[in-house]
Amino acid sequence: MEPALVMGVLNVTPDSFSDGGRFFDPEAAVAHGLAMAGEGADVVDVGGESSRPGAVPVSEAEELARVVPVVAALAPHVRVSVDTVKPAVAEAALGAGASLVNDISARLWPVAAEAGAGWVALHMQGTPATMQRDPRYDDVVRDVFGFLLDRGREAKERGVAEVWLDPGIGFGKTLDHNLALLGHLPALVSGGVPVLVGTSRKGFLGRLAAGADGEPVPVDRRLAGSLATAVWAMLGGAAMVRVHDVAATVQAASLVGDCRLPEPAAAPAGSRP
Repeated sequence: MEPALVMGVLNVTPDSFSDGGRFFDPEAAVAHGLAMAGEGADVVDVGGESSRPGAVPVSEAEELARVVPVVAALAPHVRVSVDTVKPAVAEAALGAGASLVNDISARLWPVAAEAGAGWVALHMQGTPATMQRDPRYDDVVRDVFGFLLDRGREAKERGVAEVWLDPGIGFGKTLDHNLALLGHLPALVSGGVPVLVGTSRKGFLGRLAAGADGEPVPVDRRLAGSLATAVWAMLGGAAMVRVHDVAATVQAASLVGDCRLPEPAAAPAGSRP
């Protein structure tokens, strides 16, 4: 079993929920991207607009200024994806050396097709500004997986050679929605399109690990939950996981990849079946 790929998160933003803007400076962003590559990241995902719950959009010009120099600096050293919903930003990043569009809007497949790049379609209900206000579904597994498989088929038919599907954990989902999607992940994998899962440091992990006082575990104490859910996703068939803690996840992916079910032991001669 081949280990799942690991995508490292690189937020070139001042307001990320996970790192508080630590890599907003371009030099710091490039250094962190190279560090993740050194830790074994297969892809570094560069984003210049926060998609945390409640986030507000930034201008196209601002996002371009944040993303393109970092992509250009990293692309000679590691595969780079661009995390954006703006066609112009995706096009510029691909021109600077990115080869994968990580698209929470699930609408940018034409950009990927035109550039011969890969494309990740993520399911999101609403927008980052509104998605967690009151997410509802008739059947979250059927609704999310059906949407993604439809988008994946459309993109392939329109010429995107490399398509990934992401169930969008935390993007317009309650805790129960997230757990249902993770629990039924093999159903999405069985559709035949590679699946990417991102649970790293997300709020539902903090709530699941809440102490007796009911207070969620803070972001900087969610490594255990991040690794547990990444491993769960790998065992469910996810071919890539998107994470902040690259080194630990690469090690976990390697261990999962080394797992083999033992061959059934031969029955002793003369024993009854």
